Amino acid sequence: MGTVPLFRQRNFAALWGGQLVSILGERLTYLALLGLIARHTASFTEPYRSSLLLAVMLGVMLAPVLLLAPFTGAWVDRCDLKRVMVISDLLRGAIVIFMPVLYLATHAVAPVFALVFLLFTCNVFFLPAKSAITPEIVDPAQLLLANTLLSAAGIAATGAGFLAGSWVVDHWGWPVALYINAATYLVSVVSLLFITYRPHETRPATMAVSVRGYLHEVREGWGLVRGSAPVALGLLALGAVWAGGGFVHVAGNQHIQRAASIPGVERLGGLMFVLTAGSGLGTWLVNRHGHGRRPSTLLGGGLLLATVGLTALAVSSRFAVFAVAGFLIGLAAAPVFVLSETLLQLGTEPRQRGRVFSARDFLMRLLLLVGTSAAGWATPRLGTGATLVVCAAMVGVIGVVVLAWGHRDPALGATKVPAAD
Repeated sequence: MGTVPLFRQRNFAALWGGQLVSILGERLTYLALLGLIARHTASFTEPYRSSLLLAVMLGVMLAPVLLLAPFTGAWVDRCDLKRVMVISDLLRGAIVIFMPVLYLATHAVAPVFALVFLLFTCNVFFLPAKSAITPEIVDPAQLLLANTLLSAAGIAATGAGFLAGSWVVDHWGWPVALYINAATYLVSVVSLLFITYRPHETRPATMAVSVRGYLHEVREGWGLVRGSAPVALGLLALGAVWAGGGFVHVAGNQHIQRAASIPGVERLGGLMFVLTAGSGLGTWLVNRHGHGRRPSTLLGGGLLLATVGLTALAVSSRFAVFAVAGFLIGLAAAPVFVLSETLLQLGTEPRQRGRVFSARDFLMRLLLLVGTSAAGWATPRLGTGATLVVCAAMVGVIGVVVLAWGHRDPALGATKVPAAD
């Protein structure tokens, strides 16, 4: 398998194609929900109500992960990963269809948020299964490249989704964007069915059904996260990105909208497209020039670069500066996502990966909620610009910690980015 190009391998091509389409649709959902909130807050001109609804929206997205992810990983490790992904996508497609139906019937936001909760409950099962199945269908020598290509698919889908989705929401309405997203989930299901996957062998004790045994498996997964310095380093850097994302979701959205001459989500979509372009370049650079380098250098340096972008976003009201800042933030975040994914995959056995990636998802969403809550409190009191400066300072401090930790810890100093085949 190692000598065959990844896109000529049916399993990887099917996974990549399905992710490309479904992620594109997911970006439409995010923009559609922003469009719905904008309609209820007069284009984000009501500061307290805007901050509250944005915080509630993200809280509803995060709640399933915070409630279930610590426990679902052990269940995912027991299952056929392909089956988990297919069923999750089928459910997500059905849920998205009912969002505009419920809103048009009730003219209330609460029922839509209830469906958002169910949608992200499906994600709790889908995401660790996707991360766990990749190293089982790809040769280890091609794993970094596979993660890079999957990340690139996400970046391309995000850019196209934000660019096209913002136009769809502003011109056709947010319900149409959700109907399109439902169709993308069905395309993803068809693509995933082409994967030929044999579930990994598990020990009989692992398959035994008992509360004590199940909780032991959950604790074992958390122990794996705590026991590896490279994994902990990657999670620290990744946590800075997720917490910063919470600040940008609340303060950044309002900062950009209030600077716009004509409010709407098209401006946000254009900036998000620029951000994904930076992510694409960053992903390419990591795969091209990152081999043999210390992960701490790439991770810490990326966070410091993100600090520059966040500061520029905070102190300006010009679209051109927003675009440059978004490009820098995307360029900086890409190494964090690619490297942390690869380090966790290489540092765990197949039967443990569901638990480890569920633990990662729990921690990251918790930090996103912390960032969102902090920004929701600070933005009406300090203003959008000052809140973004606080975010930039936090990310910069963690970047310095990552660099220092990587150079002082002998285990981390010996860790290098794996070479591709």
